[in-house]
Amino acid sequence: MTDNIPLQPVRQKKRMDSRPRAGCGEWLRCCGGGEPRPRTVWLGHPEKRDQRYPRNVINNQKYNLFTFLPGVLFNQFKYFFNLYFLLLACSQFVPEMRLGALYTYWVPLGFVLAVTIIREAVEEIRCYMRDKEVNSQVYSRLTARGTVKVKSSSIQVGDLIIVEKNQRVPADMIFLRTSEKNGSCFLRTDQLDGETDWKLRLPVACTQRLPTAADLLQIRSHVYAEEPNIDIHNFVGTFTREDSDPPVSESLSIENALWAGTVSASGTVVGVVLYTGRELRSVMNTSNPRSKIGLFDLEVNCLTKILFAALVVVSLVMVALQHFAGRWYLQIIRFLLLFSNIIPISLRVNLDMGKIVYSWVIRRDSKIPGTVVRSSTIPEQLGRISYLLTDKTGTLTQNEMVFKRLHLGTVAYGLDSMDEVQSHIFSIYTQVALVQWTDSVGLALVGRDQSSMQLRTPGDQILNFTILQLFPFTYESKRMGIIVRDESTGEITFYMKGADVVMAGVVQYNDWLEEECGNMAREGLRVLVVAKKSLAEEQYQDFEARYVQAKLSVHDRSLKVATVIESLEMEMELLCLTGVEDQLQADVRPTLETLRNAGIKVWMLTGDKLETATCTAKNAHLVTRNQDIHIFRLVTNRGEAHLELNAFRRKHDCALVISGDSLEVCLKYYEYEFMELACQCPAVVCCRCAPTQKAQIVRLLQERTGRLTCAVGDGGNDVSMIQESDCGVGVEGKEGKQASLAADFSITQFRHLGRLLMVHGRNSYKRSAALSQFVIHRSLCISAMQAVFSSVFYFASVPLYQGFLIIGYSTIYTMFPVFSLVLDKDVKSEVAMLYPELYKDLLKGRPLSYKTFLIWVLISIYQGSTIMYGALLLFESEFVHIVAISFTSLILTELLMVALTIQTWHWLMTVAELLSLACYIASLVFLHEFIDVYFIATLSFLWKVSVITLVSCLPLYVLKYLRRRFSPPSYSKLTS
Repeated sequence: MTDNIPLQPVRQKKRMDSRPRAGCGEWLRCCGGGEPRPRTVWLGHPEKRDQRYPRNVINNQKYNLFTFLPGVLFNQFKYFFNLYFLLLACSQFVPEMRLGALYTYWVPLGFVLAVTIIREAVEEIRCYMRDKEVNSQVYSRLTARGTVKVKSSSIQVGDLIIVEKNQRVPADMIFLRTSEKNGSCFLRTDQLDGETDWKLRLPVACTQRLPTAADLLQIRSHVYAEEPNIDIHNFVGTFTREDSDPPVSESLSIENALWAGTVSASGTVVGVVLYTGRELRSVMNTSNPRSKIGLFDLEVNCLTKILFAALVVVSLVMVALQHFAGRWYLQIIRFLLLFSNIIPISLRVNLDMGKIVYSWVIRRDSKIPGTVVRSSTIPEQLGRISYLLTDKTGTLTQNEMVFKRLHLGTVAYGLDSMDEVQSHIFSIYTQVALVQWTDSVGLALVGRDQSSMQLRTPGDQILNFTILQLFPFTYESKRMGIIVRDESTGEITFYMKGADVVMAGVVQYNDWLEEECGNMAREGLRVLVVAKKSLAEEQYQDFEARYVQAKLSVHDRSLKVATVIESLEMEMELLCLTGVEDQLQADVRPTLETLRNAGIKVWMLTGDKLETATCTAKNAHLVTRNQDIHIFRLVTNRGEAHLELNAFRRKHDCALVISGDSLEVCLKYYEYEFMELACQCPAVVCCRCAPTQKAQIVRLLQERTGRLTCAVGDGGNDVSMIQESDCGVGVEGKEGKQASLAADFSITQFRHLGRLLMVHGRNSYKRSAALSQFVIHRSLCISAMQAVFSSVFYFASVPLYQGFLIIGYSTIYTMFPVFSLVLDKDVKSEVAMLYPELYKDLLKGRPLSYKTFLIWVLISIYQGSTIMYGALLLFESEFVHIVAISFTSLILTELLMVALTIQTWHWLMTVAELLSLACYIASLVFLHEFIDVYFIATLSFLWKVSVITLVSCLPLYVLKYLRRRFSPPSYSKLTS
């Protein structure tokens, strides 16, 4: 026998657009609202509007009461095979095409549609109830008549809304006042951006100084806001009070914004509503439901197309054997109807229900608690992963930094020399002001608010500083800064800390920064650089004027602000380097070893330095001790890339470490050659890798190898990679839930990935393969019987079984035993984890291949022909006896075949077998229209059915025994 040929249809990763709803502008235009425009909002006066605004209603439903049924039906019948079965059912209204009772075709189609409609209805009702709960929440609104209660759905642009502590913000607002004494509040934004850390928000200074909240209605003021957009991290606007002399204007930024969906974590806040309804940031960032179609589903679709071709061929052959006599075209249609069972209408429903079961089993697994299945359409993908692409920080590591080293240029301190640091600070504490020392080294932060901070020295002296400016950390800048004034001396100092890659161009020239950064990185430490710059009073005043002016700009504000800040970021004095170590996640090493033994190649994609990434790869045993590492040197042009690729080509069985810059050059000029070499490596580490590069690597692996990819990450910078992969897994970590919410599967620890793939992925794939092949076998078997029957009776287009027999065959008589295959497993979960090599067999696609499909086709033809010919040979007088003998033999054969296929019996499988048999025996009393009730009670009927069933099934049982005896599968050796 030849090796199994895995199905490899054209890879078309069909998924609905997962990008944010950037079509808001189009939506507004077709509704008559025009292009989104900036707006002027008057405080407390929603009637003073310069344009129409949408209602503040949250609606996440796909349909409404009138579009539900048409929409669901359209989504079902837009697929060819569903439309095909609909046309078959409709053809029965034509007398010349009718083959039996109408319900023979309409009931199976109706059942499939009913399951779909009920599922969609349940989801829509749940969605409606969630929307109703949000829209009905009650808030307090400030009016000229006092405070009134208002539902969230009734809030308008310009309303002054009071949000209590732990209450959800109902609309996008500008923060005007807070009850907190420090004049600020914190927001929980995890439901908006997935980040778990609280965000600091500041009120408008002018309105915060008002005596009471009611005074907001007494002043003449307005907010100028930018047009609605999807950017949740930035905002541009201005606040103007016109009744003061002179008029007061303040710049507004993200620090003053309260986005809908966030929660006030401290105190009561008052805000003015800017955006509502579909213009909310959260709504505009909501992606359309993303639907990935797995490789397994594409393979099943490929098989159904083959079955459809077989259906057409069989129908044409039957008509050809009639020599195309009479109205042959009508006969072709009748035969298409007669053999329509070749394509199982219940296949899609069985597989979808199986996916639901797999998802339920994954969620219920106590060995991987907290695992969430967000995409229940692709559990089989987990059983065929060839490439695993993982983030480093927070995924392989815990994202918990442990302080390891301090370098001051002339001397370095480790954990064992902190006492020296303490004495150093005690003697000259007035020199390391921003470095965040802990109490163990004698310098502690004892007080902090929006405008000042206090430090306690080792001698219990309190140092007071006024905070003049604060520049927060961003992923783009990779640094943060602060300008403070020492109250005792009046000195103004600008402190900044950030990644070495950006700080190297900011500090004054020195001869030790690059060397020490490399040394720390080689030890696996993450490096933070701290610098300062003293500012004269005039210098600071000049900066402040330009900074305020830039912040008041409406156009290109972020660019102008960044330009002003960068004017200070020159020739700064380098203070120190700090090195911190990120601890590995629990059981990372055995998990990576399991994946490697399963035939899965692991690529680590990280934004860290090359040395840090290399050290982590070694520490995590991503690169084994006996493997060489080829560090791809930095290349900047085509010639250098060519030379380095040639050098790499001469290496064998070595891991590759490459930087994002070199990777970009290689992919630009030698994409095919680089991917060919990289795919041969046992492991690949890409450092200094941008989020877009991560997604690009996933895409290239899919295109170049045709293999399935799995991306694992925990941060927002991993989302693009996760969504691009065939199977995205998010880890709930300290960076928040953004990756987890965007993924197909969510786990709480990296080590759970091993069980998710080795056990659940493997079981899901093998079970779906067995289920699909058995459903196809069930349909082909009865179709083979029909073909034999028609051939014997002069190729007549007359159905062998009619009415309830044909319906009951694929439902109550065989549905439960066949579907019980979703509970089958060849080995215990402990064995699957202990021997990951079992997973490697699945990568060849053997459970569902052209070979296994052909074997099941031959089995179906053999059994169908045996049953039909046996019934024709053994029947004595009446045609109804043929029906009784053949149909009973068919039912028993199917039940025995299920028993033959099962690897490990579950009590529900036994119940399903006995229940189906009992249902058939009990229904015989009501099938007198098709079966002679008196004949089935005779001994003649019993021995004929027994002989036919034995002949159809016994050879297969013998073949199974011989195969297990002389050529056992790999898993059987382990179970024995």
